[in-house]
Amino acid sequence: MSKLKIIYSGTPEFAVEPLKKLVDNGYDIAAVITAPDKPAGRGMHLRHSAVKEFALKHGLNILQPTKLKDSGFLDSVRKLHADLHIVVAFRMMPEELWSMTPMGTFNLHASLLPQYRGAAPINRAIMNGEKETGVTTFFLRHEIDTGDIILSEKIPIGEDETAGELHDKLMMTGAELVLKTVRMIETGNVKTHPQNAGAPLKNAPKIFKDDCRINWENSTEQIYNQIRGLSPYPGAFTTLISKEGKETGLKIFKSVKTESAIKTNSGEITSDQKNYVRIGCANGSLEITEVQLEGKRKMNIQEFLRGFSFKDYIVKK
Repeated sequence: MSKLKIIYSGTPEFAVEPLKKLVDNGYDIAAVITAPDKPAGRGMHLRHSAVKEFALKHGLNILQPTKLKDSGFLDSVRKLHADLHIVVAFRMMPEELWSMTPMGTFNLHASLLPQYRGAAPINRAIMNGEKETGVTTFFLRHEIDTGDIILSEKIPIGEDETAGELHDKLMMTGAELVLKTVRMIETGNVKTHPQNAGAPLKNAPKIFKDDCRINWENSTEQIYNQIRGLSPYPGAFTTLISKEGKETGLKIFKSVKTESAIKTNSGEITSDQKNYVRIGCANGSLEITEVQLEGKRKMNIQEFLRGFSFKDYIVKK
């Protein structure tokens, strides 16, 4: 086992694989810091974070502060006498915490910094139609996602790749990059360089409901990228209006760009009611292939059409 004592901070699934990589390679995890348990589901039972689930299975020391500036929490971290702190998919951290370890604190970010700083780099890269992205490790400093870069690795984005699929690829590549970064720091071979913003910066702010609402006046390319950039979560959506005026939300998880000589108006629905549904965009149409009606489960379009008729609905503009 390495003599290096590591504190690891992370919460969602994306942060599990790098922690697993460190444990599998014999690193001493002095503590895992993760989010407090949250009520979830119909019964509102307390649910552990993905990182906590992993930490429990491996008998790791778990800290779940509600406030990162709490003096009792900071004292408990200080008493660990850890050498290095690693942060993956965690909330903004106060300097009192990240400056505590003598070898510093580094973060894994799911983009090629300085591009796509922020909370949703995977979603935003696909929504913007990027052809490549990557992962970056960097030392923390005051301004979020701005510290000196240690390592980065590029990854191509497939033409029809969803955010969920890209997430899993970046998670595995990121885990390897974290391990490589730790080894460089451990041996004293780490070299960093500042984030040079040569090109105009594209940011990756948190996804809100308005980001998920489809505007059918946009181009097929824009809407296609929006759908796959929000799939499987939180999901792009449109609103259907029945003949009686009732509104129903429809999430769209997969679509196909179609070319037709027949001009379709933006938001116009065409369907054979058995195999396909197409909705008009500004410069063409999209064939919808995987959907979820409000209150129902996710289905492919053929299954969906067996119990739902688009003849009775129009798209809300």
